[in-house]
Amino acid sequence: MKKRSLKKNSFLQGAFIATFGIVLCKIIGMLYVIPFYAIIGDQGGALYGYAYSIYSIFLGLSTAGIPLAMSKLISEYATLGYLEIKERAFYLGKKLLGIMGLIFFVLFMIFAHPLAEMIIGDTPGGNSVADVEFVIRIISFAILIVPTMSVYRGYFQGHNIIKPTSISQVLEQLIRVLMIIIGSFIGMKIFNLSLRNTVGIAVFAATVGALFSYLYLRIVKVKNRKVFAKKKDNVKEPKVTDKEIIYKLLGYAFPFIMIDVFKSLYNSIDVFILVQFLTNVFNFSKDSAETVMGVISTWGLKINQIIISISTGIMISFIPNITSSMVKNDLSSVRQKINQALQIIIYLTIPMAVGLSILSTNVWNVFYGASDYGPKVYALYVFVAVATILFTTSITTVQVLKNYKMVFISLIVGFIAKLGLNIPLLYGFSKMGLPAYYGSIIATIIGYLACALICLVFLNKKYRVDYEETIKRLLEVVFAVIIMSIVLLLIKILMPITTTNRLINILIIIMDTVIGGIIYLGITIKRGTIFKIFGRDTILNMLEKLKKRGRN
Repeated sequence: MKKRSLKKNSFLQGAFIATFGIVLCKIIGMLYVIPFYAIIGDQGGALYGYAYSIYSIFLGLSTAGIPLAMSKLISEYATLGYLEIKERAFYLGKKLLGIMGLIFFVLFMIFAHPLAEMIIGDTPGGNSVADVEFVIRIISFAILIVPTMSVYRGYFQGHNIIKPTSISQVLEQLIRVLMIIIGSFIGMKIFNLSLRNTVGIAVFAATVGALFSYLYLRIVKVKNRKVFAKKKDNVKEPKVTDKEIIYKLLGYAFPFIMIDVFKSLYNSIDVFILVQFLTNVFNFSKDSAETVMGVISTWGLKINQIIISISTGIMISFIPNITSSMVKNDLSSVRQKINQALQIIIYLTIPMAVGLSILSTNVWNVFYGASDYGPKVYALYVFVAVATILFTTSITTVQVLKNYKMVFISLIVGFIAKLGLNIPLLYGFSKMGLPAYYGSIIATIIGYLACALICLVFLNKKYRVDYEETIKRLLEVVFAVIIMSIVLLLIKILMPITTTNRLINILIIIMDTVIGGIIYLGITIKRGTIFKIFGRDTILNMLEKLKKRGRN
């Protein structure tokens, strides 16, 4: 049997492969929370969320920008035909990130206690400072592996070879989820471990999953070394020192890191403010406040990741492709890809968010069971996913085009909007007779959209990116979503089924998804929206491939 070598992917192919892999990971990540939530409950979910909220900040500082920066750097050198420099960049990136991972691991260990005190305060009941400190220390071990793994992912992506990255993500998620479910169940139900120790097992699963993913990527690279060693004819490589490569990698990575850190800070504002304000100002019990916080930091966020993963997949393919276009000075291609990325995101995410909002009670009952706060919080919180996607797509585009000043301006403006509006909107919604926590969610949405708008206006002015066609596609999508929503709401009124039975809720979700999907697809096919966005030939080729696989 002939060995199949790795193949490069076009923008759309890479976007589909990456998105499929990431969506599959998020689905796995959603499904596991059903048994995990049943095992650890609201208090355990809050404790798990505390660990991951702080971990995400440190992870952002140590690694978040590296896969994208490495992807950009490798794509640039590969396009120019600089084979030796490209490989040196990879090995220097591994060395640098290994050191950074070790440094942040040590910092995590040292500052675990003061971080826990900042999060939990001295409010009685619920999780203790010692509990939060413990899970922070446990999750820090993942930082020893994830940075180096991220360099491998960026290397593959920079060559427009997306499949290994997607497989590694699925592998990492599967291992992590299996350990979370099996480990937490055995720990609590069989060995009768404390809630703290059970959650500790669950957060340590991140380290184990990352280790398996790293080993897979390393094996694939070694086996396919000839694919990456192909050299272009008549290309004389310039003299570039290791220091210059490192500076360039860090220069590309830093804005990416700051983007991810600022995203983490949005959630961290809620971690540090929301529970204490809800309990001390708005008369929520500690348990109720932590339940709301659990929705925002853990449970609702996990469902939202299904939507957010679409933009992540698109960005994985988008960055090396747009970098290659810029190296070739093909601005027409840059403008086309920016609009196509925005249109794909709009087409896929808006109906998903609206549908999840309408079905929030059913979805919540399926994953987490009956809850007084879960569906109410999530019905609005789901729209944070759309705002996050627009934020990520627009600011990443500005970053890839090396407009770093504008990246930081937009990040700071968006963060100030979130920070400045958070508390006033908590009070504002409370005075209107609405849940105070709505204010925190709306502040997050406003912060993300403010940042996205600044970036989109900048791209229009500097690169003459015309959004006329994208706005038309947006209006067509909104029209289709409105019709879909009206039908789904009518079904809800005519068939007012209220039950906590998981099977019935699953059937309702499937029925509404099929009906809503048929309506949405039917309208967008009839109006030609789907063909204008993805291209008629692309869709027909995909359908033909699916038919061939079906016959085989």
